[in-house]
Amino acid sequence: MSEATVPSPTPAPEAGTPATAVRSKTLTVPSLMLLLFAVFSSAGGQIMLKHGMKGAAAAAHGGGSVVLRAATSPWVVLGLLVFAVSAVAWMTTLATVPLSIAYPFNALGYLLIVLAGATVLHERTSLWTWGGSLLVVVGLITVMAGQRR
Repeated sequence: MSEATVPSPTPAPEAGTPATAVRSKTLTVPSLMLLLFAVFSSAGGQIMLKHGMKGAAAAAHGGGSVVLRAATSPWVVLGLLVFAVSAVAWMTTLATVPLSIAYPFNALGYLLIVLAGATVLHERTSLWTWGGSLLVVVGLITVMAGQRR
C-alpha cells in the first residue's frame, strides 16, 4: 500500500474550542440544572399561554378580536416572557450539552404540561393520556441509561 492511500488521522479539536465543549458526554450538575430550568420554564410558559388564551377567547366571544384580547392579556404576555427566558436557557444548554442528551429531557415537559393541565387548568385527561405520558418518561429514562455507558 502506498503512502498516498493511507488516510491521515483527524486531529483532535484544541482544548477550549466549541467542538470540545459540546463533545462532553457527561452531564454536569450546573448543565443539568440549566437544562431542567429550560424544560420547567417552557412548560410553565405554555400553561400561562393556555390560561391567557382561554380568557382571551372567552372575552372575544362578546365581540372583538381574539388577537387584541390576547395581546393585552397579562397571562399571555407573561407566558411569552417566560417562554422567551426558557428559549435562552435552552440555547445556553445546547452550547455545552450534546443534543442527544439534552433533547430527551423535553419529555419531562410533556408530563409537566399534562399534570398542570389536569390540576391547574382542570382539563380532563384519560387513562390513555396518562399511559402515553408514562411511556414518554420511560423513554427518557431509557435514553439516559444508555448515555451512562
